[in-house]
Amino acid sequence: MPDGAMDKSAAELAVLRGTNQSGMRDYNERLVLSLVRQYGALAKSDIARITGLSAQTTSVIMRALEQDGLLLRGEPVRGRIGQPSVPMSLNRDGAFFLGLKIGRRSADLVIVDFMGQVRATHRRVYRYPTPGAVVAFVAEALPGLIRALTPDQQARIGGMGVAMPFQLWNWVQALGAPQAEMDAWREQDIQSELAAICGMPVYLQNDATAACGAELVFGTGGSPKDFLYFYFGTFIGGGLVLNGQLFLGRTGNAAGVGPIPVPGLDGRMRRLFDSASLSVLAEMMEAAGESSDHIWERPDRWQVSDEVLSRWITMAAEGLASAILSASALLELEAVLIDGWFPPAIRAEVTRRTALALGRMDLSGITPPQVREGTVGAEARSLGAAAIPLSQRYLIDQNAAARGV
Repeated sequence: MPDGAMDKSAAELAVLRGTNQSGMRDYNERLVLSLVRQYGALAKSDIARITGLSAQTTSVIMRALEQDGLLLRGEPVRGRIGQPSVPMSLNRDGAFFLGLKIGRRSADLVIVDFMGQVRATHRRVYRYPTPGAVVAFVAEALPGLIRALTPDQQARIGGMGVAMPFQLWNWVQALGAPQAEMDAWREQDIQSELAAICGMPVYLQNDATAACGAELVFGTGGSPKDFLYFYFGTFIGGGLVLNGQLFLGRTGNAAGVGPIPVPGLDGRMRRLFDSASLSVLAEMMEAAGESSDHIWERPDRWQVSDEVLSRWITMAAEGLASAILSASALLELEAVLIDGWFPPAIRAEVTRRTALALGRMDLSGITPPQVREGTVGAEARSLGAAAIPLSQRYLIDQNAAARGV
């Protein structure tokens, strides 16, 4: 890694100091894995320089992680003076994780490797989610999914994360679902039922927060230390990262951006839900005589008329800009990231128009954040679900993990 990049790393990560006390080996191992995940291949000297750990302690940690199959040794890099440095990188086969996204229109079950690459996936579309149907889906799909891995890889599965909207029973009218069936979510302990099926720890997190976690753990855009995240699903949701840590809040529902009041195109106040959600686009398509069923099935092959799509993007962008302005008055945000269940070209246009709309607003007293695209894409919720057990076991940010069973 270039010296300039290392100097910047040391300054940014001054708070992430290691300890040479033997009782802190677990923390130090998580610290090393977190740094290698964030910055790519690092040599022992790089790790010691960033963390303040002694060369001996760093050697012991990296040797142990290599023996555990979590780090891979690269080719020596020879300099002009001294011994060659040996960069160490994450082993994508070092650990695997299950991710279950429970959406309002579909469920996805995935297996991802240590680098966030999806190794196998299974999907089910439904009119509305019920706990019984979701448990049955996992019981049916899980054995085939696991068979996609070798026996050695199967032994390295480290848990299941579940990303789902909280309080699903409150969305009966919007989903057109029977109240009695949705009330089952109040009583059924789906977390324990899934743990019994898969025989491993299961962690639960809000779906949009999990998508934000995917950007933090697997994103490729160099995540800023403080950012607000918007995810376009059936209803828009969000997540918040402060000082490089996923902020969950007291109940795990922090940055639930949907209810934020924003002005509509007619000037009347409405919730962000009602301006910037895929359900709104679907209603507009149906009103124009266009079928919207296909937008729930695949995020990459939408067929929407230019007129309807442009009108929806304008409404969504104006609503997002207003929500960003409100958030920026409370938090000093470095950036806002926009992602969702839509084609990359539409994500790019929503982001572009949102930035333009924010620029037209009165920003007196506010340092506006950079508005940019997320990098994970439509599968951010299922990948974010898988990132929960990864964070619990291998990263230093325990805030990113929710309740385990």
